Amino acid sequence: MKIIRPVTEEERKTWPKEVIVALERPFVDGRGQIQPLVDLAMESCVLIESKKGSVRANHYHRSDWHFCYVLSGSIEYLHRPHGSSAKPAKVVVNEGQLFFTPPMVDHAMVFPQDTTFLVLGRNSRSQEVYEADVVRIASLNE
Repeated sequence: MKIIRPVTEEERKTWPKEVIVALERPFVDGRGQIQPLVDLAMESCVLIESKKGSVRANHYHRSDWHFCYVLSGSIEYLHRPHGSSAKPAKVVVNEGQLFFTPPMVDHAMVFPQDTTFLVLGRNSRSQEVYEADVVRIASLNE
């Protein structure tokens, strides 16, 4: 089994402070452009397609974080600190936006339209590692 790295205070200092992450300016020349997304050590990148009306997540991660970049569509992202009984905050993330979920944050994603997005994660996405780190919770979107 792969060992999940513990989260350090030094690592926490590198995380975005807000859900929506401002993108750096792209590198542009005659060939086109390169848009920087994430420049942190990570172990996984997955492409997810979600159908209109579907819901994902309704969980938190013990140590994993993820940046999500919306390629097409939009996501209604619900989040709150784990252990809180407050109503989750909702942020609408649109095509071309990047957002961040740190560890120990309850979160859910609702898809008001067909949506494709990239997930760039700290930990491996192997099923064994993912299941050791994720904790499912009651639905945030009800």
